Amino acid sequence: MSNREPGLIWITGASMGIGAHLARHAANQGWKVAISARSEDKLAAVVNEHPGKIHAYPLDVLDPQATTAVVEAIEHDHGPITIAVLNAGTHADMPASAFDAQEVAKIYALNMTGMANGLDPLLKRFLPRGAGQIALTASVAGFRGLPRAGAYCASKAGTIAMAESLACEIDPKGVKVQVICPGFVRTPLTDKNDFPMPYLMEPEDAASRIWAGLMSDRFEISFPRRFVWQLKFLQLLPAKWYFALIRKATGQ
Repeated sequence: MSNREPGLIWITGASMGIGAHLARHAANQGWKVAISARSEDKLAAVVNEHPGKIHAYPLDVLDPQATTAVVEAIEHDHGPITIAVLNAGTHADMPASAFDAQEVAKIYALNMTGMANGLDPLLKRFLPRGAGQIALTASVAGFRGLPRAGAYCASKAGTIAMAESLACEIDPKGVKVQVICPGFVRTPLTDKNDFPMPYLMEPEDAASRIWAGLMSDRFEISFPRRFVWQLKFLQLLPAKWYFALIRKATGQ
């Protein structure tokens, strides 16, 4: 797949961070790029770096009708979407002592419902065509629960499960599904963290690795490799051992 002809990629959550850098990388590879996010000004700044190659479609992914309208507009303007990267998401530090059901609902809404709002119009187009590629942005935090991140971990575990379920069903029908599981990447969201972030990566490096994964046959696009394998080993441990190790590592 690495030698495929450039097509049209749509990226949500693309006004900053990983999404914006992925848009730049795709444009540099000769692809036509459609980007969406809520901030029109930030989208315009990304577009201005690659005039004629990147096109902005402002969107709040929590609005299902607006999301469907944006997908229709992109395909009307530029033809069928080749790859869709549903990347919009959020995170909030939430220790158990400050558990907030409303904040949990906000995280679930953007990370899960926003993703579903994108999947709906995409699947209705891709499945009849028997073609298309969808990548859902999750996180290594979806591998297993971590302290102070229950809502975020749960939403990303749900994203991984959604991708697995869809891949089982629709990969044989010509629609490729992938899941993106980055480790810690320097973004406005991670800049708020007040705890150690092992193997912290720059967003440019993350975008390059995601792009390589999109051009491959892999289902899971996860990185950095050393961190991923450490976390996958922890997945195999009994809960008692896992909790003890995580408490020690995080000072809980």
